[in-house]
Amino acid sequence: MSTDRQADAPKDPATPEAAPSGTEAAERRGAAEAGPENAAPHAAPEPGTAAAGTGAAGTTEAAEPSPAEDGAAEGEEAAADGPEDGDEAGDGNEAGDGDEAKGGAGAQGAEGGEEAGKPALSEAAAELAAQKVERERIARRKAERQGPVDAGAKLSGKAADLLAAVRAVESGEKPSPVYFDEAPVAPRRAPEAPAAPRPARPAAPAPTAAGIEGVRAVLARGGAPEALAVPAATALGEDAAERLAEDPWQLLAVSGVRPTQADGFARALLGQDAGPGDERRAAALVGWLLEQAALKGHTALEAPTLEAALAQYGVPDPAGSLEQAIGEGAVLVFQEPLGPPVAEGEEQPVRVLVGLEGYALAEESLADGLARLANTFNDPADWEKAATGPGAELIRAASGHGLVTHTGGEAARAEPLALLAAARDLGLRVCLAAHTPAHGAVTVADLLSGAAGPGRDADGQFAVDLLVVLDAPQLDVESAAALVESVPDGARLVLSGDPGVLGSAGPGRVFADVLAARACPQLVSRTPDPGPVGELVSGVGVGELNQVDAPGKEVVIVPVRDAGEAVHRCVQLVAESVPRAFGIPVDAVQVITPGHGGSAGTRALNAALKERLNPGPGRFGGFDPGDRVVHVPSPGRAVPARVVSADAQGLHLDAAGARIVVPKEQVESRVRHGWAVTAHQAVGARWPAVVVVLPGDAAQALSRDWVYTAFGRAERHLSVVHGVDQALPRAVAEVLPKPRTTRLTGLLRALVAAARDQPE
Repeated sequence: MSTDRQADAPKDPATPEAAPSGTEAAERRGAAEAGPENAAPHAAPEPGTAAAGTGAAGTTEAAEPSPAEDGAAEGEEAAADGPEDGDEAGDGNEAGDGDEAKGGAGAQGAEGGEEAGKPALSEAAAELAAQKVERERIARRKAERQGPVDAGAKLSGKAADLLAAVRAVESGEKPSPVYFDEAPVAPRRAPEAPAAPRPARPAAPAPTAAGIEGVRAVLARGGAPEALAVPAATALGEDAAERLAEDPWQLLAVSGVRPTQADGFARALLGQDAGPGDERRAAALVGWLLEQAALKGHTALEAPTLEAALAQYGVPDPAGSLEQAIGEGAVLVFQEPLGPPVAEGEEQPVRVLVGLEGYALAEESLADGLARLANTFNDPADWEKAATGPGAELIRAASGHGLVTHTGGEAARAEPLALLAAARDLGLRVCLAAHTPAHGAVTVADLLSGAAGPGRDADGQFAVDLLVVLDAPQLDVESAAALVESVPDGARLVLSGDPGVLGSAGPGRVFADVLAARACPQLVSRTPDPGPVGELVSGVGVGELNQVDAPGKEVVIVPVRDAGEAVHRCVQLVAESVPRAFGIPVDAVQVITPGHGGSAGTRALNAALKERLNPGPGRFGGFDPGDRVVHVPSPGRAVPARVVSADAQGLHLDAAGARIVVPKEQVESRVRHGWAVTAHQAVGARWPAVVVVLPGDAAQALSRDWVYTAFGRAERHLSVVHGVDQALPRAVAEVLPKPRTTRLTGLLRALVAAARDQPE
């Protein structure tokens, strides 16, 4: 059973396509990855010999496009460059983690951090207090829904159908609780119970040997691979064997399992009873589709979109199946008003969204936290003497507001750095966080985990007065919620980033949603990125692929005819041409390509680069000392490192001086060679020289934000190995970022507006 996410990733549920009937109709994903082509070698031109510019006019030879690998675009969008497209480390949205685990801790942290000044508690006492708060929150939420639901009385169509399902539950016709939320009209109250620092949620207990053996027996009866025993037992818990035997479609909780595979497993166990209209199958598909949508950045889906996706998988009554899932509490349903409020007696247009509880709670908690910060200060502090230089405008904005956004390119990073310096001079406690390791900054992941940063106070909040977050577009909704919950009252949060780069690896579009909500001051930097590379990238950002004047060969295109030539010329540029022409060391040259698979994807390029730069037998999982690698400790994070050694403990890596030991059993899923990476892996980092490889079969993977991100990683020199002909300028001009369905903008607007309307 394949678990490669490039091959297995479903069509985006937000854009269903017509498909043949039956449960296998939506399972056509694309051809298997081709290996690198063995093309005859070609002489790679010196960078100084190629025509400057990256427009179509600069390409002297047009490559014949080879058949596109179907998984390339989906692998970049959905996998967000985990170690492999579909392995466990790259799949941060496994259904087995549970919705509560995904969002509950974040929501509890928000409520638990509202009151300051409480004494530190023991871990056990803190956990009991947090559980008490959570029980009271659940009780309040249930109590709020005991009365009649007035909202939606004027609804019709799908919205009315879904509301009818909710009311059926509330009237007792269906037993399970259902939540039907509207955008809140007022900020939520802080919990009445004393808040306590919440300890980190413990990891799910490892399955027992007996539990794994029981799952293995059930899998054998259904003809499923034995290798799924451990992940299935981990995902489904201690009674996994019984649950699988009663409901075989719960196999979809295992990362990488597709509906057709779960259908075959169910038929083997249940025989003729395993029909496409089985309620168990439909319920599992609803959750699976929402998880797959989360891999593509959505925190919810519109109800008609979800119904269309269910129909693609052969569910005979999609609307009824969705109502059943809502009635059983498997998913939540939300109503969002569209447009301005209407006059009395008129029908308010709405859209009906369906989502998983974890992402819903994370978005609501994030909106609460952002609104709290946005309404913190009434009067600005006196920072006028510090408001000088390039960051003056940002300093003035931060002096009077708890939440500020700042947008700009790479050169604009100097402005938040100036703000930090000014705040430090004023005696404030400051912290700088970024997506990837950067000088003077801690990573967001390390800040949240406590591995680096200012630490936390007795209430579990950051000991800071000002927190500046660079690379804000890379914040997903769950990490952003955890971050904002940890910012104490009276502190300031500045979110800074370039809105033109690729979005976050996880679900949500936090930075874009905050900008769209217009709930706080928005500073737009006017500092342009310098040089020919900066000019080129700025043009890409507005949809123009211009030729630029590059007298020092700062921008070069290298036309190729096929993928084999692309690989060969890439190796020659990295190993010879760029170091010789510009004096840039080989280790400071980074290769970026659209996907992991294909004849010129990261796998093929890394194999060729390893053979040239650090040949060896791959003594430990394909790696040798000196190999340049990328370590993926969690989904969406890509830490560049170099292999030092290997022993019984695992693979020893050096990441900018920090030693990392990757256990042997995790090497295959969490480490890959890093001479060539995807743009998602490269976002947030920059190198003196970058070689962007665009083979013909990658044309479908290109978009404006991908090109903007890839080209913008270069500081001094950019080489473009160009084999996509007119697909490149067309992508820059026409292929916009894929939209994501989220709720944060509406939630934040309502909360901030309600707070401002309240009397003093």
